[in-house]
Amino acid sequence: MDRKRDDGEMGGTAGRPAGNLEFFAVDVFCGAGGTTRGLIDAGGYVVAGIDKDARCRQTYIENNRNRFLDNAPPEFLHRDIFPADKRHPGGQQAALIEDLDRIIPRFRKQGWRVPWLFAICAPCQPFTRLARKELSRKRKVGRQLDRHLLCEAVKLVERYMPELVLSENVQGIGDPKYGGVWEDFRQSLEALGYVTGAKVVCTSRFGIPQYRKRSILLAVRRDVAREDRYVDSKGVSLLVPEADPDASTVSVCEAIGHLPPIKAGVLHPEIPNHRARDLSLLNQRRLAAAKPGQSNAYMADTPNGDLSLKCHRRVNRKLGTRCFTDVYTRMHPDRPSPTITTKCHSISNGRFGHYDVKQRRGISLREAAILQSFPEDYVFYPTHQIEPIARMIGNAVPPKLASFYCRYLVRSIEPAVVFRGRTGRTSVSPRRRSSRSVPRSS
Repeated sequence: MDRKRDDGEMGGTAGRPAGNLEFFAVDVFCGAGGTTRGLIDAGGYVVAGIDKDARCRQTYIENNRNRFLDNAPPEFLHRDIFPADKRHPGGQQAALIEDLDRIIPRFRKQGWRVPWLFAICAPCQPFTRLARKELSRKRKVGRQLDRHLLCEAVKLVERYMPELVLSENVQGIGDPKYGGVWEDFRQSLEALGYVTGAKVVCTSRFGIPQYRKRSILLAVRRDVAREDRYVDSKGVSLLVPEADPDASTVSVCEAIGHLPPIKAGVLHPEIPNHRARDLSLLNQRRLAAAKPGQSNAYMADTPNGDLSLKCHRRVNRKLGTRCFTDVYTRMHPDRPSPTITTKCHSISNGRFGHYDVKQRRGISLREAAILQSFPEDYVFYPTHQIEPIARMIGNAVPPKLASFYCRYLVRSIEPAVVFRGRTGRTSVSPRRRSSRSVPRSS
């Protein structure tokens, strides 16, 4: 665990003004910190980030110093959110609750009158499609179990009752084939006294230079929610914006065109993470013949002959149509990028070739991070590696997306609400909860 802070280290006493501090937050499933950066940019103070992958720790801690109070980074809680049992012998839920019971009251008792927000952006892999041969039996079982992560996160919401909840996941998480986990999560929050809303949105409509469709779920405790945020007068659900009205569409060229050119496999000496994966001579020849934005049909007729893949030709003949048309291709410079995935470093896994025809390479890790809306000084560690960093970048919630919805949630609280800083409660008595509830964790 990271160093524990004393109350005196938080840079103030009870009731001291906190500047423009808008909320306190806990980032569940924080990863490398995309959501946390969005929370901080939205005026929040993130008290803790939770993740079971210790490889994210350095990137998370070194890039996410809070801007209020003690200006310290969040505590990185290396914990597995599941309770320890036969299915999850490594579960650490009890220890995690001990951690949060230590951290959250310490901030609540200081007297800052601001709401609390829990960000719950569970790993998306259990809800994405992969070829069966790509997953071992052990990984398949693990992903099946990981579909219950949201259910476990609800226990934390019930224990601490934050005023606000933000959740983001893949577009298809609401598909019934995943067992209704998204709807169950939503109903569990509603049973605890939250009004919720959900939408599928595209990140390009939020000033992010990337086409990336994501499921968004927002929740506000009913006792503090503004009535004009309801979809209708009955207050059944919460309005969820599908775009940032102040944002314009950003193209790939606008986002990364200023970065200096590099060669495949070479790390730029001054710009951290500005490194593209090395390419074979054959793949360099493929990219040399590729034009920005076109399909890979070009590979059948290049100055170096037919460079298409035999396996692709077989599938195309069998199905009677061209398949896998985005691999070994270049991005279009004047449009947002395709979805940045954990394989964004590989031109054989999507349209990840750099648009500049003078550069025979895929996009660099730095470019991928920018297309995800990370700031350019956000350094991913270990800097000499490619695949671990690509996973961090591809798995991240775009900071700009998180920031927009955090600001929206904070503005969804009734202005007349007065927060009692020392108790963490509001001056408005919460309405009676539904009888349907989630069992409190031990």
